[in-house]
Amino acid sequence: MAIGMMNNNDITVTALLDVTDLRCPLPLLKAKRELNGLSEGGVLKVIATDPGSKRDFSAYIEHSNHEMLCTFEENSQFIYIIKKGVV
Repeated sequence: MAIGMMNNNDITVTALLDVTDLRCPLPLLKAKRELNGLSEGGVLKVIATDPGSKRDFSAYIEHSNHEMLCTFEENSQFIYIIKKGVV
C-alpha cells in the first residue's frame, strides 16, 4: 500500500532511522525523538519490521503537525517517509 503518490526519487531524505526488529512502541518512540532533532521541513525515512507500526505511525501523524509523504511495504519492511512540520 502506497500513500502519497510521490516518486521516491523526488524526495530528499534528511535522516534515516532503521528500527528493524524493534517492537511497538519503540519504532514510533525512536522516530519521534529523531523528528525532534530535525529542522522544520526535514524528511525522515523510517524502516520498520513491526506490522503494528502501520497503525502507530498513522495515528501519530494524524494528530501531529508532521506530514506522511509516503509509506509502503518492501521486502517485509514498512517504510515511512515523514516531513517534519511546524512544532
